[in-house]
Amino acid sequence: MRPKQLRTIIYRALEEVKARDIVFLDVRKVADFTDYMVIVTGTSSRHVVAVADNVIARLRAHGRKPTGVEGTDLGDWVLIDCGEAVVNVMREQVRDFYGLEKLWAEGKRIEVDAS
Repeated sequence: MRPKQLRTIIYRALEEVKARDIVFLDVRKVADFTDYMVIVTGTSSRHVVAVADNVIARLRAHGRKPTGVEGTDLGDWVLIDCGEAVVNVMREQVRDFYGLEKLWAEGKRIEVDAS
């Protein structure tokens, strides 16, 4: 699967369940464990888990199984490791506290074409 396809699948999965503040960062120049960091907000713990579940389901429907998934038990922050992309689904308070956009500020913000 091409990186653009993967980003589009993830973006559509996030949009389907009304995830908020979707940010894709190209971190290839600043990280060696992934190419893209995805940061997104869920409105509640239940919504965070639902968003993550939808991403996982859409990836599986396209023949991709995440390498790892963490955080579904609490629903404050669910991390989905897709290899080339790491998806962080967080409650707003958790996202504000950890400030991943600032941590990965050297990464280039990219727009995803969902068409």
